[in-house]
Amino acid sequence: MVGPVNGGRLPRQVLSVVNGRQELSSGSVAGSDCGALDFTREDVVALLNERIRTKDKYSLKEKCDVMADYIKRLRMCIKWFQELEGDLLLQQEKHVKMLESAEKKCNDMELLMSEKEEELNSIIMELRKNCVALQEKFAKEESDKLAAMESLTKEKDARLSAERSHASVLEELEKAKRESSSANQKILSLNDMYKRLQEYNTSLQQYNSKLQSELNQTNEILKNVEKEKVVVLEDLSSLRGHCTSLQDQLTTAKATSNETMELKEALASEVGCLRLDLQQVRDERNRLLPQVQDLSAEVSKYKEWTGKSAAELGNLTTKSNELEAACSSQSNQIKKLQEKLAAAESKLEMSDLSAFEIRTGYEEQKRLNSELQLRLAEAELKLVEGESLRKKLHNTILELKGNIRVFCRVRPLLFDDAAENEPKTVSFPTTTENIGRGIELWQHGQKHSFMFDKVFVPESSQEEVFVEVSQLVQSALDGYKVCIFAYGQTGSGKTHTMMGTPGNFDDKGLIPRSLEQIFESRQTLQNQGWKYEMQVSMLEIYNETIRDLLTTNRPGSTESGTKQYAIKHDANGNTHVSDLTIVDVRSSREVSFLLNRAAQSRSVGKTQMNEQSSRSHFVFTLRITGVNESTEQQVQGVLNLIDLAGSERLSKSGSTGDRLKETQAINKSLSSLSDVIFALAKKEEHVPFRNSKLTYLLQPCLGGDSKTLMVVNVSPVPSSINESLCSLRFAARVNACEIGTPRRQTSVKQLDARFSYG
Repeated sequence: MVGPVNGGRLPRQVLSVVNGRQELSSGSVAGSDCGALDFTREDVVALLNERIRTKDKYSLKEKCDVMADYIKRLRMCIKWFQELEGDLLLQQEKHVKMLESAEKKCNDMELLMSEKEEELNSIIMELRKNCVALQEKFAKEESDKLAAMESLTKEKDARLSAERSHASVLEELEKAKRESSSANQKILSLNDMYKRLQEYNTSLQQYNSKLQSELNQTNEILKNVEKEKVVVLEDLSSLRGHCTSLQDQLTTAKATSNETMELKEALASEVGCLRLDLQQVRDERNRLLPQVQDLSAEVSKYKEWTGKSAAELGNLTTKSNELEAACSSQSNQIKKLQEKLAAAESKLEMSDLSAFEIRTGYEEQKRLNSELQLRLAEAELKLVEGESLRKKLHNTILELKGNIRVFCRVRPLLFDDAAENEPKTVSFPTTTENIGRGIELWQHGQKHSFMFDKVFVPESSQEEVFVEVSQLVQSALDGYKVCIFAYGQTGSGKTHTMMGTPGNFDDKGLIPRSLEQIFESRQTLQNQGWKYEMQVSMLEIYNETIRDLLTTNRPGSTESGTKQYAIKHDANGNTHVSDLTIVDVRSSREVSFLLNRAAQSRSVGKTQMNEQSSRSHFVFTLRITGVNESTEQQVQGVLNLIDLAGSERLSKSGSTGDRLKETQAINKSLSSLSDVIFALAKKEEHVPFRNSKLTYLLQPCLGGDSKTLMVVNVSPVPSSINESLCSLRFAARVNACEIGTPRRQTSVKQLDARFSYG
């Protein structure tokens, strides 16, 4: 997209060569004249959308001349883009220098303003002193005037002199007033100037901050996201550890509280028993007191009775002493019981206090635990947002670089695989920068590490895989060419990833889920004025032969066996297969029916490594034509979903007869795919796309302007470590290939505009 450079507008110079109305002269193609040409957005769009037309379509020389002319114009446009980029960089440096000079001027202006303010303050102080002096002088002159008027009758000469002096004083006073008013006007003007300077300073600061933020925003956003991710992960781990420790403390606090409550209950029961004993002792004392009083009365009576015998008196005295001793012992016992009661009550108060403290601590720990849980939820939310932003920026960078995106998926161990008593050969790193993107293979004690755009562990569901692919599928509705293909050895789970398990709704593969999303999005976009037409075709490449999986003829019939299908690529990078069955579809249910029909026609065989091994490359193509009635805009998108046949070794698969021929054809086509990837990685001039039907069919996806994703499937079985290592190395080379920036296919609506399917 060409954007504005100066003032939101580009200098426009009409280029007839862009519109294809006349040829360029030799002088306009020269490098010295390219810098004088300017392009607008319409010119560049017209140049990119221009179709090469010749008077004689069989004249190769005329086609070569037209193509050379078109290439020259493209080079002129590219050189103009480069010069425009250089001008933008020069303008950026110029803006930075202007910003620095503006900051310097702002600082100088602030210093000058502070000096002016100090000078104004000193002038105001001097004027105030002069005003006070003038007022004092005026008062003195008034007193002199009064004295002169009193002495007027005495001395006329003194009166005349006094009048003259009074007139001079008035003149000086008027002069002082005029000076004071002028000084006030100067003060007001200086205040206005100070306000204007402050406003100018504020505007300069705002402009400075805006330029600084725009300058640093693009450079710091990735670093901030990575830092926030690291900080959030560290906070998350620390919060989880802190939460665990708080839960342990909460458990111990609960146990201590329970023990305290049990101790409190025991002390309460003991206090109750002591109170009962005290009450019994009091009752016993109350019961014995009347007896003591009666005995004392009897003693007094006996003392009065002198006629009684001394023996009875001695017995009564002894009995009285015994009763007094019993009473004193009971009093001591009562005191001891009261002391025990006081001690028990103090213990009860201490237990109540400790229970209150424990309850308070428990509430505090509960509140702190809830706060930590909230912080943990916020940290996890920030982590999810940071991860989504990282994925979005990463996808944008990959689109700008033009690389083929690569996902890796490791299938889980099956029941038959678990019988092997061998150590695990696949592991996943847990570091911050490698989590979710790294995979490690161990072979003979040596570790092989790989990094891809996304790595799915064996526990990952089909839904998790599709979430990562959904944005790429959505691009097909936006007018892009999208290609997703599954690669890996036989039995690694490619067909399961692409198609899923038949009859299991939750285990659907990428192809059914992609179609459901596209048709749901079509319903949503209808409210915005978009109307879509969709066409489906399905084929397989079996033994280097193309088979139509939607043909009405049976696979074994004579007509289907003799029909030859030719692959053609047009100038716009679209691929067509001649005589291929193309079906208009209006719902995902119709596509599901066609998929089941194609699955029944696809070549499947049994080998020693896989009960149902795909013996061909399956290619599903959905062509999308969208028209917006309100904007008259038309988009043309293509979605290619490919399930490649698995690579295998003859020593392990045990293939013979037809299976042997199939294996040789599969390995040959995959070897050709590897040759194409090596040529693209080395940026060789010649890329051998025509070495096999598979690579020639995938040519727009591997070497054009398509959004391409490769899902490499890996088996975790130790006996397949060599094939898994080869698959991952090939995937790493694919991820490093640059195929060009994806281009959206849009145009203005034409009458009865539809795809030509060959």
